[in-house]
Amino acid sequence: MDLRDSPEDADFRSEARGWLEAKLVGDFAEARGAGRAGSEHEGREIRLAWERKLGADGWIGIGWPTEWGGRGAPMSQQVIWNEEYSRADAPARVGVMGEGLIGPTLIAYGTEAQKRRFLEPIRLGKELWCQGYSEPDAGSDLANVQTKAVRDGDEWSITGQKVWTSYAQWSDWCFLVARTDPEQPRHKGLSYLLVPMAQPGIEVRPIRQLTGTAEFNEVFFSGARTEADLVVGEVNDGWRVALATLAFERGVGLLGEIVHFHKQLDRVLQTAQKNGRAAEPVLRQRLAESYVRLFILRLNTLRSLTGVEGPVAPPQAPISKLFWASWHRDLGELAMDVLGTEATVAEGPADGPYALTETQRIFLFSRADTIYGGSNEIQHNVIGERVLGLPPEPKALPKAVPA
Repeated sequence: MDLRDSPEDADFRSEARGWLEAKLVGDFAEARGAGRAGSEHEGREIRLAWERKLGADGWIGIGWPTEWGGRGAPMSQQVIWNEEYSRADAPARVGVMGEGLIGPTLIAYGTEAQKRRFLEPIRLGKELWCQGYSEPDAGSDLANVQTKAVRDGDEWSITGQKVWTSYAQWSDWCFLVARTDPEQPRHKGLSYLLVPMAQPGIEVRPIRQLTGTAEFNEVFFSGARTEADLVVGEVNDGWRVALATLAFERGVGLLGEIVHFHKQLDRVLQTAQKNGRAAEPVLRQRLAESYVRLFILRLNTLRSLTGVEGPVAPPQAPISKLFWASWHRDLGELAMDVLGTEATVAEGPADGPYALTETQRIFLFSRADTIYGGSNEIQHNVIGERVLGLPPEPKALPKAVPA
């Protein structure tokens, strides 16, 4: 793996960097860094305008085929764009679910009509999406989905509950997995549906988090409707399509996030040097280990993307998820330890939004990193069973033999 830019990639990096420098001015400059993890509510209107600017200038879906408005950019240039975007501290994207998840899924599995209807509004930043996977009893165990969709003439009627649905309160559409044939086994009888959010049969209830914000939601479907032809893939074959979406989730976006992680670590290092904690042997060792682990994370992520095209998760994908989630959680703990007792005090009323520092927000939000997107325990199982070929985890304890 050659980590140096090819001449073509170097030109692309220069183009991306130049565009960001030229456009992140005025109101957009004031929105730099807005909407990061734990503060997704910040600057919604200006970030929507920024999303449309990205779309108008051709920076959404650069890896999509040219026939659907993309640039057909190779993986190396998709990585470069994500890295330069984070390096410029551009506002957090509001259309990440559309561009990164449902867009590639539709390109791989959608009908021509579905592609014509949905891809252009995503690419132009005009329609926002959320993901309806997790349920109260179906988080990491996605096959346990209980939300039901029943065919009713030319429509599907959907009843059930989703939870931890990011950005549902701001979304125009939801791609969700629902059970369309309860007689089939767990992984069968599921369908992948596209559902409009603005209708009477949908109620969104924000979930307030430790950070005082509420980008996660419960979503209740009470006879919500969607058109019969808005099934992606075949009816009752939604499991295969849902796994493809998860494979796209383990994509190039992590490389951009690693740039952001470096910025967070740099601020922790600066704080430790300023308050003298960097001279303490144990903390100094932890800071050094954090730096080395982050470097390893970038190399492993690049390795996992090499030679991978299409909706297939590489074997290293669960390793990257396990690695970055644990690293970021540990960084939050390290940052608090560097600050000492100062880190335990937040300004603001206890019954209102907390006035948190960035360090406090990182610590609180990173507690969820090892849970969402597949918990650490699930990633260990996947690595053991699917990557290393170890025997599967027992589904139940064996019954005791009578004496």
